[in-house]
Amino acid sequence: MPPHLNTAFYQQHAINLCYSYQQLLNKPLIQMSHEGTLINQLFNAPFALLSHGLEGDPIFNFGNQTALSLFEYNWDAFTQLPSRLSAKPIDQVERQRLLDTVSQHGYIDNYAGIRIAASGREFLIENAVVWNVIDKNGSYCGQAAVI
Repeated sequence: MPPHLNTAFYQQHAINLCYSYQQLLNKPLIQMSHEGTLINQLFNAPFALLSHGLEGDPIFNFGNQTALSLFEYNWDAFTQLPSRLSAKPIDQVERQRLLDTVSQHGYIDNYAGIRIAASGREFLIENAVVWNVIDKNGSYCGQAAVI
């Protein structure tokens, strides 16, 4: 697990991911266990979880081990990658339309689309949930997806 996850930012990010998912979808992101911290549980979850921040060209700020494997990146490379580069240029218009819809409505729970791994391998994601990440004060923190 990347040592960066034991920082205050990632401890709070884990809370924000779970809180906003629960608020928007009215169900928990994960079933909490007493083993390890929340961010460790998210990093080791059996589903792909990723998020990006608030930059003008948003950069991935989190990808759990399943997402890193799926997209074929290591932590350092993934967390420097503009999230738009997870789709081929031809698919970026559709991806942007999805993100705009999520921004307006809070989430979408049936997204499907083609994504691209670091190697250039294309893969289909289906029934993905994409949501706005907010903190307990209602401040917008970015967007996240469960694949």
